Amino acid sequence: MTSMYRSSTMPTYQYSDIVYLFEDQKVQSYTLDFGSGEFTAQLVEGADDGQGHNEIQSYSVSSPSVFLQDIQDAVDQYNTDHPDNRMKIDYTYSSSNSWILSLLPSLLILGCMIFLFVYMARQTSSGKLSQFGRSNMKNPVNNVKTRFSDVAGADEEKEELAEIVEFLKNPRKFNELGARIPKGVLLVGPPGTGKTLLARAVAGEAGVPFFSISGSDFVEMFVGVGASRVRELFDQAKKNAPAIIFIDEIDAVGRQRGAGLGGGHDEREQTLNQLLVEMDGFGVNQGIIIIAATNRRDILDPALLRPGRFDRQVVVGYPDVKGREEILKVHARNKPLGFDVDLKVIARSTAGFTGADLENLLNEAALLAARRGRKAITGVDIEEATIKVVAGPEKKSRKMSLTDKKITAYHEAGHAITSYYLETADPVHEISIIPRGMAAGYTMNLPEDDRSHVSRKKMTESLVMLLGGRAAEALTLDDICTGASNDIERATETARQMVTKYGFSPELGTVTYGKDNGEVFLGRDLGHERNYSEEVANQIDRAIRKLIDNAYAQATEILTQHRYQLELVAKYLMIHEKVDSVQFKDLMNGGVEMAPLDTELAQMEEDEAAKKAKVRQEMAQVEQERAKIHAAQKKELESAASQPQAPANDPKEEDQGE
Repeated sequence: MTSMYRSSTMPTYQYSDIVYLFEDQKVQSYTLDFGSGEFTAQLVEGADDGQGHNEIQSYSVSSPSVFLQDIQDAVDQYNTDHPDNRMKIDYTYSSSNSWILSLLPSLLILGCMIFLFVYMARQTSSGKLSQFGRSNMKNPVNNVKTRFSDVAGADEEKEELAEIVEFLKNPRKFNELGARIPKGVLLVGPPGTGKTLLARAVAGEAGVPFFSISGSDFVEMFVGVGASRVRELFDQAKKNAPAIIFIDEIDAVGRQRGAGLGGGHDEREQTLNQLLVEMDGFGVNQGIIIIAATNRRDILDPALLRPGRFDRQVVVGYPDVKGREEILKVHARNKPLGFDVDLKVIARSTAGFTGADLENLLNEAALLAARRGRKAITGVDIEEATIKVVAGPEKKSRKMSLTDKKITAYHEAGHAITSYYLETADPVHEISIIPRGMAAGYTMNLPEDDRSHVSRKKMTESLVMLLGGRAAEALTLDDICTGASNDIERATETARQMVTKYGFSPELGTVTYGKDNGEVFLGRDLGHERNYSEEVANQIDRAIRKLIDNAYAQATEILTQHRYQLELVAKYLMIHEKVDSVQFKDLMNGGVEMAPLDTELAQMEEDEAAKKAKVRQEMAQVEQERAKIHAAQKKELESAASQPQAPANDPKEEDQGE
């Protein structure tokens, strides 16, 4: 705590100076104003404040209560030592500014109220407040340019939606036969499969206004706003009928009722109730088709899914090889392709890709081609873009030591060798020890065809492949490392599903153990219900452990039998860092000899040993320089300590001498 600034003619004090005056019993009397903190004092006769003054005319104490605590002991000691001349103390309280402080909270509240009134008045005058309950839908699009020809790989889905287009174009054809066109169509499928694109294509083919809104646009913090927006949305659609209302991500507002904490008074449930009434209530929505999209059909309310609301549910799944080829043709329309690019080959090698993934693949390939200054997209660009979409971008700038390369190379070679000798494993497409994403290396297996079912044998052999990396480390290296943690996690989860979900365990039989309770407000782990005893839990653990142990033993056996190929692939990886499918087959068929690889690796080890020796030498030189500096400093300290020091002069003796 310090005193306030004074003019140059007034003495300046530190807080400690004032306290010391009390402790030295130099204060005879003082006055303290609790309101302003103003402090004045009269010193005892013959005493001064250290600046030639016998009084303290003005000093500001920032906290009078703390100040009194600091000087209390000194004041008591002074009064004890001078019982006949006790210290005179005068406390005052200045009220010059107190009324402002007392009115300050009231003034703040009044100011906030005035600001709110002015803000509300401006909002009302501009019409914004009246629009708060309106939906956030975009203005209806009357000329949607998307057509069914822009949607590829979804022939059956387009057929289901073609009747909607025909009804919107020629409703009399259906009315004469007494047919009722579906009031709503629910598009269900994984993200990126083209649900929104299909909805826009329906509107474009029918040539009717297209209202687009997200399910989350109905949900607000104020109760009643969501229901108001639903009413306003359908009123606008009725005025523009025939029309299409598209609700994207309807699961944001259409979740099953009764699972929330707010009960029937929950804002989301009120919004859902209004949506149910508008879709199939007492009102008439002639000429309005509702199309909704979601990838979480399991959490939607049953009342929303019944006939009369969403009469038709269209599942938009992953495209097959023919569908992927058609999607690639659509997205390659404005992209120049090289002579070596075959869309059929790309389609066969991208099983499990959605339409969005394929579009991203071609876009990444175009970016790579532009970065390399090419005029057309080549097969190399497509190949690298495919791996980039799956595994992430390469981190070529990250330098790896030869030891890390060796660990990663043997690990990835273990995956590749085991998958090569497994009957149901997919062919090896590429092996790399260049880091991508979070992985230090990867072994990519691409399926040759689309599969709808996974057999017990394939899942069992997938465990062998997953554990092949750890088995290779244990077989060839002095120690094992943490690089196999993700493989072990995936293998354990696969084994657990085989036992508890798919009935692949002979000991436990064809029974499902554990189930999801369906609570939409719980996470996936919290929403898992355990419906079996402790004894069954122990059996499950033993069955999982048995599957893992058998898979690890099989992986070790395969790698032991083919130790030469394991060493060959690993050493080739350490030198070249990448192995494609053609090179891998050449290595497995004896097309590469071991001796040249050993020679090159020996040279790499010598070079790295030389680099390490150079680094150690440089570090040794640095340590020597540090030792010299420390020795010099020590010598200076010892020299200074050995010199005799002159005795310090006593100020009192100098005063007496004078």
